[in-house]
Amino acid sequence: MNIIFFGSDDFAEAHLQALIGSHHNVPACVTQPDRPKGRGMKVADSPIKECALKHKIPVLQPASLNDPAFIKSLKDLKSDIFVVVAYGKFLPPAVLNIPPCGALNVHASLLPKYRGAAPINWAIINGERGTGLSIIKINEEIDAGDILAQMNMKIEKDETAVTLRAKMIKEGPPFLLRTLSHLSSCHPRAQDRKGVTFAPKLTKEAGHIPWGKQAREISNLIRGLLPWPGAYTFYRGRLLKILKARVLDGDPAKAEPGTVCEIGKKGIVVSAGDGRVLVQKVHLQDAKPMDAYQFVIGHKIEVGCQFE
Repeated sequence: MNIIFFGSDDFAEAHLQALIGSHHNVPACVTQPDRPKGRGMKVADSPIKECALKHKIPVLQPASLNDPAFIKSLKDLKSDIFVVVAYGKFLPPAVLNIPPCGALNVHASLLPKYRGAAPINWAIINGERGTGLSIIKINEEIDAGDILAQMNMKIEKDETAVTLRAKMIKEGPPFLLRTLSHLSSCHPRAQDRKGVTFAPKLTKEAGHIPWGKQAREISNLIRGLLPWPGAYTFYRGRLLKILKARVLDGDPAKAEPGTVCEIGKKGIVVSAGDGRVLVQKVHLQDAKPMDAYQFVIGHKIEVGCQFE
């Protein structure tokens, strides 16, 4: 099939690489306009643009998907189907109606759960034990199209958004190719609207640790917000990111939530609403990431100190 690919990040790139290496033809790729990135705010190509140019595939970067010139370009390419993975923009009807086989999307959840921008993160934050990948036909509602195929994936006890995303990057591309090979025999099924949940875009404010919550909820937040925005607290007015932590078994500490109640080489034990959290790795504002015990030595952390 002739497939026009829409995507932006490295998650999308893995799927594009699989299509390029298959018997399918990719006559063009669509990605977002170049934008400044990083501390130096230098304009950088998206991973999709880099990959496409490497393979001599034309790249389209429309500022608006309703641009008549862009729509004409898509029509002229005479593709059979569009494949959309982590593109970051919603395809309007004028685009969706171009290919005879419609448009497919690879979404990182078991729809209808976790529609939206950050399904991997919210599955971990909410303490899910399992998630998966969904391939759907795109319609005029975000992440609401009929389901063509799904793959279940286990969320491990200490899974982070980084490790779960890496597993999906590995499993997603072959899953997409298998689905495309059986497309004619797929039986699309409508999503159950009663099971719809959402995974909104992450914000920096979402990372502020509420020490009064259950220890497991705090651990889930820390693991689910890696690498950005990261879960954080404040120590003596400075932002302190918690990069690694785990729940401690046993009786809860008899201290106000957020209080340092033990210190050792394994880390800093902090009281939570119903238990204790062992903080193992931190990143203090204007410093480098370090083990929690190194942080203790360098900043004179003592039992009774308060994280806010």
